Amino acid sequence: MENYHESKPELDIVKSIKNDLKKLADPKKAQKLQRFFKTEKGGYGEGDKFIGVTVPDQRKVAQKYWKAANLLEAEKLLRSPIHSHRNTALFILIKRFQKFSEEQKKIVELYLKNLKFINNWDLVDLSAPHILGAHFFDKDRATIFQLANSKNLWAQRIAIMATFHFVRRNDFSDTFKLAKKFLTHKHDLIHKAIGWMLREIGSRDRAIAIEFLEKHYRIMPRTMLRYAIEKFPKNERKKYLEKKL
Repeated sequence: MENYHESKPELDIVKSIKNDLKKLADPKKAQKLQRFFKTEKGGYGEGDKFIGVTVPDQRKVAQKYWKAANLLEAEKLLRSPIHSHRNTALFILIKRFQKFSEEQKKIVELYLKNLKFINNWDLVDLSAPHILGAHFFDKDRATIFQLANSKNLWAQRIAIMATFHFVRRNDFSDTFKLAKKFLTHKHDLIHKAIGWMLREIGSRDRAIAIEFLEKHYRIMPRTMLRYAIEKFPKNERKKYLEKKL
């Protein structure tokens, strides 16, 4: 793919990105993705539209355009009803956030303004740590907890996944606060996210993860617990699961 190094005003960047993605589309993959991401009525991804572009191909398209696509264009792409358009927009925003420090605050504002378009777990997981987590790591984190207090499933998962950036830097306190808050949450997408973060903490500091589990595993949803102890030795996993019965 040609790499656009400078903005080209005569080129409709958003249209070009969509055309590139359309060329990579696969209707059979689209059908599978529709089912996988629960787009049926009543599913957590109800109404989302897929055209069957793989994530590696989306990354390639984002790599081609990230310098040329300004924030307004990225926002326009993010507001598309097509899932792969939104995914590609987020890859572009992440790259610009990492490369252009002067844009970081504006990217965070854009992200928070467009939360309703970051509305499936893959969109959340790829973006929240790299944008919100990276931005708020050394700042007041009140925004993270405001998202956690939302009644919106995706805002809650964004809050959890933003703390992945903190966990990677051995800062576990806010992840534990959110884990405790969501111990009795009803949705398995929150159970999985919390369990995943507890597993990541355990990979870095086993003792502190076990301390949290010993206090709370009895009331944890089973899915959350299974994710949290996934890397434990088999006999330890068995012990926790049997004691939970």
